[in-house]
Amino acid sequence: MDLILNTFGTSLNKENDAFVIHHKDGKQRIPPDGLKSIQISRGAQITSDAVLFAIEKEVEILFLDNSGNPVGRVWSSKYGSVSTIRKGQLNFTFSKESVKWIKSVICEKIENQQALLLAFKTDSTDHENRVKKSVQRLEDYRMKVSALQGDIVPDIAAHIRGWEGISSKIYFDTLNSFIPEIYRFEQRSQHPAYDIVNAMLNYGYGLLYGKVEGALIKSGIDPYIGVLHRDDYNRPVLVYDVIERYRIWADYVVYSLIAQEIVTQDLYSVREDGSYWLEGLGRRIIIQSMNDYLEEPIVVKGIPRSRYNHIALYAQELAQKFKSFV
Repeated sequence: MDLILNTFGTSLNKENDAFVIHHKDGKQRIPPDGLKSIQISRGAQITSDAVLFAIEKEVEILFLDNSGNPVGRVWSSKYGSVSTIRKGQLNFTFSKESVKWIKSVICEKIENQQALLLAFKTDSTDHENRVKKSVQRLEDYRMKVSALQGDIVPDIAAHIRGWEGISSKIYFDTLNSFIPEIYRFEQRSQHPAYDIVNAMLNYGYGLLYGKVEGALIKSGIDPYIGVLHRDDYNRPVLVYDVIERYRIWADYVVYSLIAQEIVTQDLYSVREDGSYWLEGLGRRIIIQSMNDYLEEPIVVKGIPRSRYNHIALYAQELAQKFKSFV
């Protein structure tokens, strides 16, 4: 379970052996058992007693910006065997094995995009043909990425970025055609978003960033040592690599909500520059929908686990891979 504090004036404290939320309507007791994280947005507060209690119970604390991206984190010093894994992580980054790994990540991302496009139903033959054509184009780029050869990732990085970018444009252009016309957008826009769908996608991705970063840290991996994404100073660039495997989950949640036509003007605001920002209700809907989806069990490699736990398992597998390079 994730504890979300995103209402202005809300505070979190510790009383006896539990967290206590104080808000305008009173207070609520939250036991630490089963609590994975505490996520705090602007305007909410947490006391030092609650922070220390969270560290004791190994509950991570994330501070989020208005787009849902984690901008700060408090975690237990018990997480991971960092020094050993980090040594191997650095060696891995400049090995030929990293080329194989990042190719597999991008290929899996494209496969996920193909699967989601095929999962949507349409009664239009023209629409069905468009989907088939897009899936085939995506397959062409997946094969191009798969066939790339290089000794280190910089040898192939430009090609991967270019082909991944084209694939994403094909994917979103096609996926866009499945949603009600009033919500369709011309192109992906990030930080800020210029339509409600992109605002929801950005917030969903931000929540995923937090999950992936937390899983990496708990496994002893340094999220600031990336493979493909490694040019951004003071950014958790490995998270940007790993999240490519999971972006499809946020896509599915957002497009499902849009298809249900749940969007009202209470969910967002539009600023003078034309950018769209989710308000409290909109953020709560995305948070709850994402958390529900991540808690659903799925089978991966024969293992039935929640999507959240599959992220954690993958981080642990990655840590073991890095350790083999020490």
